[in-house]
Amino acid sequence: MTGRLNSAQPYVLGLFRIVVGLLFTCHGAASLFGVLGSSSIPAGTWPGWYAAMIQLIGGPLVLLGLGTRAAAFLASGSMAYAYFKVHQPAALWPMENGGEASVMFCWAFLLLVFTGSGAFGVDRLFARRASAGAERPAAEKTPVTA
Repeated sequence: MTGRLNSAQPYVLGLFRIVVGLLFTCHGAASLFGVLGSSSIPAGTWPGWYAAMIQLIGGPLVLLGLGTRAAAFLASGSMAYAYFKVHQPAALWPMENGGEASVMFCWAFLLLVFTGSGAFGVDRLFARRASAGAERPAAEKTPVTA
């Protein structure tokens, strides 16, 4: 049973990454453009507008699995900042201060920093191509000129 679970791990991790990236992107779109029942944040407003930009750029990167670790690191840090600067001063627990989403996104992205993109990620596609290129003999890599 453990072998089957381990073989499914990259796929489940890939699906997790896609869902988290999509939800994060939706938060950014809602904040910047006033869609999905939210009002928009005025451009340049600190820290909300900048957090929304991180969400709108980092979310799709994580969703696609492109630069996953770096995008997830930045997203995790922005959510930690959001929790400790915006939510936590109001009350200690996330249930009391409305910071559940910030905490969950922070920890979800921190997990992706350490696990990588999993299956279905563009990162994996590039890694596969790079390893395939490294395995070819030197004679095949040398261009032929006429």
